[in-house]
Amino acid sequence: MDINLTLLTQAIGFGLFIWFTAKFIWPPLMRAVESRQKQIADGLAAGEQGRQSLASAEKRIADMIAEAKTKASEIVATGEKFRSETMDQAKVEARAEGDRIIAAAKAEIQQEVARAREELRNQVADLAVEGASKILQREVDPKVHADLLAAIRKEL
Repeated sequence: MDINLTLLTQAIGFGLFIWFTAKFIWPPLMRAVESRQKQIADGLAAGEQGRQSLASAEKRIADMIAEAKTKASEIVATGEKFRSETMDQAKVEARAEGDRIIAAAKAEIQQEVARAREELRNQVADLAVEGASKILQREVDPKVHADLLAAIRKEL
């Protein structure tokens, strides 16, 4: 194999091509590749950070839901307690009002009984005076015998 000028020229041309490529083409190309690698790495880091944020947000949401359920249970329990206390208080007030009405009715009945007895005494006394006047065949004057009639009324 002969090494001639053509081969030597081709080797020098290839060397110049490599030098030119290494000096002017390769650095911008490597910068673009590195920039792209950095963008991809940043994107992956952001994705991982987003995943962690999502997990953290889901945990906070679960905590908030549990807290809301607890508060709702407390509110319901407070409402039930208030309703129960209100019903108990209403029952007590209703019983007191019923007892008051019954006491008033009993007092009114006793007053009516006393009035009826008094009226009955008066009627019995009048009948006794009338009977006595018939027995004595003369009229008894209620004004003259007021003390006697009062004593008869008290005895009845």
